[in-house]
Amino acid sequence: MKITKHKDSGKFSDASSQLPINLLTGLLCAGLTMSSTAPGAVAHSGSGELVSAQKSSKETAASAPWDLFKLALSPAYANPANLSITVSGGYRYVKSDGLPDHSTGQFPNQGNPNSISEQSYSFKMPVNGRLNGNITALNHSPFGVAINGVVFDPGTAEYWNNDRSSGWHMEAMYLGQRLGLDWSNAHVQPNGAYHYHGLPEGILQKFKSAGKPVLVGWAADGFPIYAQYGYRSAREASGALVKLKSSYRLKRGNRPGGGSGPGGTYDGLYEEDFEYVANLGDLDQCNGRTGVTPEYPQGTYYYVITETYPFIPRCYHGTPDPSFERRPPGGGPGSGRPGMGGPNGGPGFGRPGMGGPNGGPGFGRPDMGGPNGGPGFGRPGMGGPNGGPGSGPDGPPPDSQ
Repeated sequence: MKITKHKDSGKFSDASSQLPINLLTGLLCAGLTMSSTAPGAVAHSGSGELVSAQKSSKETAASAPWDLFKLALSPAYANPANLSITVSGGYRYVKSDGLPDHSTGQFPNQGNPNSISEQSYSFKMPVNGRLNGNITALNHSPFGVAINGVVFDPGTAEYWNNDRSSGWHMEAMYLGQRLGLDWSNAHVQPNGAYHYHGLPEGILQKFKSAGKPVLVGWAADGFPIYAQYGYRSAREASGALVKLKSSYRLKRGNRPGGGSGPGGTYDGLYEEDFEYVANLGDLDQCNGRTGVTPEYPQGTYYYVITETYPFIPRCYHGTPDPSFERRPPGGGPGSGRPGMGGPNGGPGFGRPGMGGPNGGPGFGRPDMGGPNGGPGFGRPGMGGPNGGPGSGPDGPPPDSQ
C-alpha cells in the first residue's frame, strides 16, 4: 500500500481506494503484513515505532493488522513521495524534502521574507538512544526531525545588540509574529527550510481525538519526541492523560544593564531569562522523562515539546548524531573546528562526503582539507580534486529570522 502526498493540493490518496472492500477485509482477516515489496508503505517496528517497510524481512513489523491499516490511511503518518523513514542496522534513517504535510501560514510575510522550498535532508539516529550521563547543549542545529520530515529547530540568529558573544539570545516563541511564525509555530529559513519552533500544531490537529500521547518525531540522539501530553503516572499506560509541565521558570528581578546586559524585567524575550528548577514540573533539564508510551510499552526516555519554555528541548541526554549538525554551504569561508577548512574563502566542509557543491569538496576529520579551495582528503569520494564538487547536500543555514 502506497500513500502519496499531492504537492499541489496537499491532499492524500491511497491505493486502497481502488481495491474492492472484500479484498481489504481479506487482508485484515488474514493478517496484513508490509514488506520490501511495498515501497513507500509505513509500518510499526516490534516496539511499535513508526518505520518504513523498506527493510529486510527480519525487521518487518509484527503489529496488529488493524493498527497497520489505520496507520497506513492516516494523513499524519502518510509517507509523501519525498519522505523515507527506514530502519537498518540499529539506526533510523530519515530522508526528506522538508515540506510540511499540513497547511502553513503565508510566506513571505511581514515578519519573515522567505518562501518555502524543498530541502534535501538526510538524517541518521540510533533506533534505541542511550543515556550517556552527560548533558549536551543544542548548538545552533536542528534538535530533531518530525514524522513528516520537517525539522525541530528552536534557535534563532537574534541577539542583544546583534552580538552573538553577548550571552543574550532572543527567544523565537516570545517574538512570535514579529518573526513571522505561523499557526504551527513555524517559519522559514533564508534557504527555504520550513521548521518548527514550538508545538507542531499542523501535526497535532490530526490527533485531536487520539486519547494517548502523540509521537511527533525523533531527536538527534535517537530518543522519541512527544507533544505535551503524557500519562499522569509515567510508568502506567492506563492512567489519565495530563499536560506535562516543564521545570523552567522566569527569573525574578531585572536583567543586568549597561554594557553587560539588555536591562529590563526577565520577561522571556531572551533564553537567559529562564532558569531550571529541578522537580518544579514533570520534566527534567532537557524537557524529558522516562516512562511508558504507546510506542514503547516497556518504557523509554523521551523528550516532550511543551507549550511553555523551553518549548522544544535545548539539550540532549544522549549523543546527537553528526548528521544533524549545521554547517556552512559549499564554498563558504574556512571556519569552524580547527583545521577543517582552508583560509581565504576555502571550501565547504563537515562530515565525510558532505561537502558543498561547486568548488566545495567534502571534508571529514580535522586537518583534512587543504587551504584555498584545495581538494578533499580522507575516504574515497570525499571531495573531487582541485576544488571539485562535494558529494553531499548542503545543510540548513542558521536561522536569520
